[in-house]
Amino acid sequence: MSAALLEVMDLVKHFPVKTPQGKGMLHAVDGVSFRMEAGETVGLVGESGCGKSTLVRLLTRTLGITDGQIRFLGTDLGLIDPMLMPAHKTRRDVQMVFQDAHDSLNPRYSAFDTLAEPLRLLMGIKDEAEIRRKVEEIAMLTGLPHELLPRFPHQLSGGQKARVGIARAAVLRPRLLVLDEPTAALDVSVQVVILQLLADLKRELGMSFLFVSHDLNVVRLLCDRVLVMYLGRIVESGPAAELFAAPKHPYTQALIASIPGSGRDVSEYLLPGDPQSPIRMMSKQTANAPKDIPRCSFQGRCPHANERCASEAPVLQAVGKAREAACHHMDRLKEF
Repeated sequence: MSAALLEVMDLVKHFPVKTPQGKGMLHAVDGVSFRMEAGETVGLVGESGCGKSTLVRLLTRTLGITDGQIRFLGTDLGLIDPMLMPAHKTRRDVQMVFQDAHDSLNPRYSAFDTLAEPLRLLMGIKDEAEIRRKVEEIAMLTGLPHELLPRFPHQLSGGQKARVGIARAAVLRPRLLVLDEPTAALDVSVQVVILQLLADLKRELGMSFLFVSHDLNVVRLLCDRVLVMYLGRIVESGPAAELFAAPKHPYTQALIASIPGSGRDVSEYLLPGDPQSPIRMMSKQTANAPKDIPRCSFQGRCPHANERCASEAPVLQAVGKAREAACHHMDRLKEF
């Protein structure tokens, strides 16, 4: 089998925290594994606090990992010193579009300067004529009129700032573009335009997308495959069309039933109880050992939970061609 574009294996990120009960570890990402092929658009969904943004920071190497591997085109990114990452070729091949375009833009940089900076810093281009040519080329591809290039962020609309943020990431022609809620702060009418822009860019430049979003309708339309995340773990994955038509995991079923116009009776998929804390308290005997035993991260809200769920964490298992779900009760859950 040829090397995947991106392969994530048992990725872990824990943060030490202090609580009134003592020291603990916040399990932000807790054993995530998946792979992406070239040309694929993969959606990452889940409620706020599930670890999506932390996972994105790990993948782009702006945050150190606790354990596990991230391999990009066969290269183990964990072996690269974070201080040397900006000079590594992978930094050019993996770029990110941030959630809030306004906050991610330097107020002292014009749109032109914003697009030119990665060409100078990451590609080492010194010829100003070449820089201008590449900036104008990506501006045209992203629908930025030439007259907007001298403007500063405060002189741009929300949609224009979003285009600048996308153009900044795309100017390097990366292999993988990571998009963290790129349309969340935009009006609905502008969202449609930006989503069409992303689809056009993928077709023109042949990039792969990892698309993080809470908008399930957008994910269904844009993505080839979907990963569903809950409290630091992937609980289900599969082709977008199949996953939305027949979700297997109870959490995924509840998410999709909540989509307006889904045609589902939401009351049938209500989740009782409260989410369990992602913080594991530390044992006094062993400073690095969590007190609690492995368990299903969803068992506090799952209507099907039993004793096994409270003592054994489920692993992803095949539930059809190219589909996986992590639940002890897959054989007796009702069809969606």
